[in-house]
Amino acid sequence: MPGSGQARGAWGWHPLDSRWAQRVVDAAGVVPGELVLDIGAGNGALTAPLVRAGAQVVAVELHPGRADRLRRRFSDAPVTVVRVDAADLRLPARPFRVISSPPYGISTPLLKRLLSPGSRLVTADLVLQRQVVNRWVDGRAPGAARWSRYYDTSLGIRLPRKAFTPPPQVDSAVLRIERIRKGPAAQR
Repeated sequence: MPGSGQARGAWGWHPLDSRWAQRVVDAAGVVPGELVLDIGAGNGALTAPLVRAGAQVVAVELHPGRADRLRRRFSDAPVTVVRVDAADLRLPARPFRVISSPPYGISTPLLKRLLSPGSRLVTADLVLQRQVVNRWVDGRAPGAARWSRYYDTSLGIRLPRKAFTPPPQVDSAVLRIERIRKGPAAQR
């Protein structure tokens, strides 16, 4: 049981295996010095390979025990740990990327936040439920048509259930989002 006294299931937590996290980061093609948000950082499965790739990482984690462990683990690295609900996260004022495996339950509000007017998001690689990824790639997700003028979405790597511990009940994949041109979201 986590330090919070709550069972893993209460948080819906399915940590990504470090080998799969490395694959996600490798596929994202991180450039040294880039500002990267790891939303739902957990124990740092994605944060560690992001640091090795030379990124400046903002690790966002709501769970107090995990946020404290992240601070200790990455105390000598270019990592800023922010303990905040993703719905309340203030996005950076400069261009940034997101490479993250957020809780599946926040997928829609997180995507709305990242794609909101004024966001300086350049690219995102999000490990999400495969069904959600398919809806975004096919343009069937709520709001997808509006954002498709400014962002391209594509299917990234697929992750088997065994890429997580414990395995979730759904299949997963990376939703790749890339800004395609300047528009209202980029001009603020």
